[in-house]
Amino acid sequence: MLKIILKVPHIITPFNECASELSVQNYPLKLHHKRLLAPYTTSERELKAGERLPQVHEEMMVYRDNLFFDEEYIRTFITEARKRKRAVRAAFSATDLSFKEHALPLSTSYTLAGSLYLADLWYYPRGPVADVEPLVIDIPVREMGHYQVPPYMAEKGDLVFQAPLRALIAIDSWVHIFIADAVYGQFSRGERFQKRASEDVGFKLRVLGKSLYEGRQLLECSELVKVGKGCTIDPRAIIKGPTIIGDKVFIGPGAVIDNCIIGDNVTISQGCELMLSVVGNGTFMSFDSKLFMTTIMEDSIVAQNTCLQMCVVGRKTFIGAGNTFTDYNLVPVPIRALDGNGKLREANRPVLGGCVGHNCRIGSGLIIYPARTIESDVVLAVTKERRVIDKDIQYEDSDHHKFKSAGLHKRLYPRTGEAELESW
Repeated sequence: MLKIILKVPHIITPFNECASELSVQNYPLKLHHKRLLAPYTTSERELKAGERLPQVHEEMMVYRDNLFFDEEYIRTFITEARKRKRAVRAAFSATDLSFKEHALPLSTSYTLAGSLYLADLWYYPRGPVADVEPLVIDIPVREMGHYQVPPYMAEKGDLVFQAPLRALIAIDSWVHIFIADAVYGQFSRGERFQKRASEDVGFKLRVLGKSLYEGRQLLECSELVKVGKGCTIDPRAIIKGPTIIGDKVFIGPGAVIDNCIIGDNVTISQGCELMLSVVGNGTFMSFDSKLFMTTIMEDSIVAQNTCLQMCVVGRKTFIGAGNTFTDYNLVPVPIRALDGNGKLREANRPVLGGCVGHNCRIGSGLIIYPARTIESDVVLAVTKERRVIDKDIQYEDSDHHKFKSAGLHKRLYPRTGEAELESW
């Protein structure tokens, strides 16, 4: 099958990078596509904006490179499309709970067609044609609630997630990375395990056998906790699956890890707690730092006593000690976040953390309000005038412009068409 990739030039704030370059489930999105589609495709071609599809009479898949889909979705889509033997386009019903709750808010990529929303994923059995049918994939959804939110804290009440067993979402906003990693990634993976355990007797017996043989609790056995090569894990650490741990990972005493993806060369120090989170390659987590439903991209550092809930942090970023990323509005007004057009809109979430871009340096003791963003290459330090971050921080607001040694902090991720700003 020929794979056609439609390049999306849209930049995701605050990273100043296209979605295809950002990490989702611990892979740059473009590599995630390559890995999942390798069993189905034999060749590929990238098209830039304005380029036409190649007029060839062969089996073809076309998609925009800001889409995240999991293995279950793409396998089902290709299987159903081949059965029809007609050109099809991925679609969602407007009443689909998971799509309506998590994918549609803040998005700009879907096309409304009657009672359906069309996604930018096509299948052509014999080359491109004009007549394309919508293909709605059955997406079983499991409702999962982890916070009981009192009515005086949020208008929407309890924090509930609609976790699909097959997932597709367009990454138009940083919030969609949070959804793809935590809700469509970790939640869905856990739900698929539970579904398989309840339906597949052989799988259930294999897990029980491993648990008994290893003398561990069910969720801690090697069938559910996959550990890479060269890892050092203190016996006092608690690790519950389904969890994937990469190569050369250090996990210190008292660390607690529950349903996470941990990359290669990661250090998780004493007393750290991680739940439903994705930690990128080369990340260092100092003692007593906490992550809940949070994404940390490659080569970043989270210092001691810092807590991140429902946040996204870019690569090569330092988060100093004792920082607090709040996730509630103190008065029950809707949380707003940046959509795909860079405008503030309701995020459809009663609870949501913040987002920090790439190559940032965040000093100790800051308080960041819900859904605030800090642009790539920013340096923030606590001062008498600024301890609370209650607005989005741009590169122009960075404290390093005031430093005598400002030139030592290089701007690596400028906005599109913008040269590096001088620091004075």
